[in-house]
Amino acid sequence: MIVLGIETSCDETSAALVSDNFKVLSQVVLSQKEHSEFGGVVPEIASRLHTQNIQYVADRVFKQANLRPSDIDGIAVTYGPGLVGSLIVGLMFAKALAVSLKKTFIGINHLEGHMFSVFLTYPELRPPILFLLVSGGHTEIILMKDFFDYTVLGTTMDDAAGECFDKVSRLMDIPYPGGPVLDRLAVQGDENFYRFPVAHVKGFNLSFSGLKTSVLYYIKNHTTKFVEQHKNDIVASFQKAAVDMLCNKLMLAQKKTGVSKIAVVGGVSNNTRLKKACSKAFGKFELYFPLAAYTTDNAAMIGAVGNLRIKKGESSSMSLGAVPDLYL
Repeated sequence: MIVLGIETSCDETSAALVSDNFKVLSQVVLSQKEHSEFGGVVPEIASRLHTQNIQYVADRVFKQANLRPSDIDGIAVTYGPGLVGSLIVGLMFAKALAVSLKKTFIGINHLEGHMFSVFLTYPELRPPILFLLVSGGHTEIILMKDFFDYTVLGTTMDDAAGECFDKVSRLMDIPYPGGPVLDRLAVQGDENFYRFPVAHVKGFNLSFSGLKTSVLYYIKNHTTKFVEQHKNDIVASFQKAAVDMLCNKLMLAQKKTGVSKIAVVGGVSNNTRLKKACSKAFGKFELYFPLAAYTTDNAAMIGAVGNLRIKKGESSSMSLGAVPDLYL
């Protein structure tokens, strides 16, 4: 079975062809660099760029795989969560294509897609798996008991981890998207330079707004020259606090569930310190990180979920709409 995946939930326009056993035949991801001058994603610009690019990325994946649209068995598309205008572009394109080709159409939860990104890298891996999902818009700790059987153990009470990284980057005059640049600077700094406070939230939930505010006031209480001189040290100290919070909650969840397979997915899973901290904390367990190509918003992960769901006989109604605040 071959499924065309479509992903347009935020500022990446992506299409991919995914076949059985999580095999990616082709994938194209176009990132929208136009948002950098605004320091964040502008929804109106994002949806307009998706409209311009969606046909191009779809054509490209078929050419890369040397396949025709008639060769596919179904179309899977993200319908939430995400920016409503961006989601609508992908949904309308997928519906129109499904109708014209007379193929199965199915809407996919973006969060579920992120979890399935690990199977694109490790196709033989099977549940139960404990997931830490960390991206620009989402931070969740999820237990996958089996395919399509999930329990959300914890989530952020405010900012997502990636969102916090981007906001702190803005405070430190690091251009958007700041997370990857901040990571590179932090590697050169002293993470013990300053101890930023970590929020203590009951259970497996997390909170990043206080950490972001602590960085803000630290910068305000020091001269511009001091902040610039110790830029690497400050971001390293911030990164240590954020990563420690994530690892501590994930360790609590592992002890509670007893699951020995742990996967860290989403864009922030590429963070250097997060990888090192998780490797140290979970060295005696099975720890999995997807390939970088499948960590940010991409259509391969959506196609992977769609492939399995269509095999089960599932499909979606053509009346399916965008759900920007969709839960898992």
